Amino acid sequence: MKKLRYIFATLATVLLTGLTSCEGEKELIIIEGELPIKTSVLYMVGDATPNGWDIGNPTPLEATAEDPLVFTWEGSLYTGEIKLCLTTGSWEVGFIRPEVGGTEISKTATTDQKFVMYAGDPDNKWRVVDAGKYLLTFDLRHWTMSTEFLGENDAPVIEPIETEALYIVGDATPVGWNIDAPQLLDKKSDYVFVYEGALNKGELKACMETGDWGVPFIRPSFGNCRIDKSGVESTEFVLAANPDNKWKVEEAGIYRLTFDLEHWTIQAEYLDEIVIEKDPIETEMLYMIGDATPGGWSMDAATPFTRDESNHYLFSWEGELVIGSMKACLEPDGTFSCPFIRPASPDVEISASGVASPDFVYTTGPDDKWLIKEAGTYRITFDLEHYTIQAEKK
Repeated sequence: MKKLRYIFATLATVLLTGLTSCEGEKELIIIEGELPIKTSVLYMVGDATPNGWDIGNPTPLEATAEDPLVFTWEGSLYTGEIKLCLTTGSWEVGFIRPEVGGTEISKTATTDQKFVMYAGDPDNKWRVVDAGKYLLTFDLRHWTMSTEFLGENDAPVIEPIETEALYIVGDATPVGWNIDAPQLLDKKSDYVFVYEGALNKGELKACMETGDWGVPFIRPSFGNCRIDKSGVESTEFVLAANPDNKWKVEEAGIYRLTFDLEHWTIQAEYLDEIVIEKDPIETEMLYMIGDATPGGWSMDAATPFTRDESNHYLFSWEGELVIGSMKACLEPDGTFSCPFIRPASPDVEISASGVASPDFVYTTGPDDKWLIKEAGTYRITFDLEHYTIQAEKK
């Protein structure tokens, strides 16, 4: 191998010498172009695809008989995002992406649109804005893609869903994203299940099994279907593993959710405001996590606070924070489904001026965090009796 490399290097030197010696000095010509992406397999992944974001089981495309480097796929897409890869099981590999993030796939056909391939950021993806049946064509020889809208998706076949239990899960629910112990609903009849209680601002979906994210979920037919004081934006639901559409609770409160598994409908009634009981939080330890903290988002490296000897509800920490976000918890819970101490509203700023609002809440959701606007040395103090936080930049 070394001998071959030497021969090639010598040959290249001779050729270059010949070029420069003939007719004086000549301009070096560089031929620009993209080499074909040589692969026998191609996959797409994303919440717009049939298999969602499951990188272990992405949706395969097929090579055409005319050209093995031209791949096609025909089937149903949903509103959401898409990117493509050559291997399964890893997010660290290079992905085929649009040149501009958010490039739309819609009912309007596209032809020979250029794409790029790289790993890392920016994590650009195509966005499907019109759900329906499509023909997608990816030409790996010329680095282009084309789309053709074939028609609307088939309406789901509605058959009564038989189950003994129904659960809701999500940061809008009291249990958060804990799939091992989701919120159980009351069974009122063979097909009617009801939840009555507090919902936070956030997302939710429903399931009939615990402990497994891979099962089909009861979900809205489109993403971010709104639930607020006026009810639910659309009463229809679907039973599907993908795309991962969820209801979005826009206004926190006490609600009654009614699922009819015979007719595949959901009703939402706003009943009252949430009254937060602020009993002192009893704990011997307090930690913070977040990309602004020394330990980042690792629960194993969560940053501990020191409890005040004279007041066991006061916890303080002093050290370096960088620009980013943070929240606090009582114990490092690797599932991230535990309640967190968080600001009472999203992105409350901490800076040289202190904290923009001193009040905090202790809840599983919504996933609000403090936002550190200026890097530096800070002293952070939590009062777990009065639910307040103080921040002083040194």
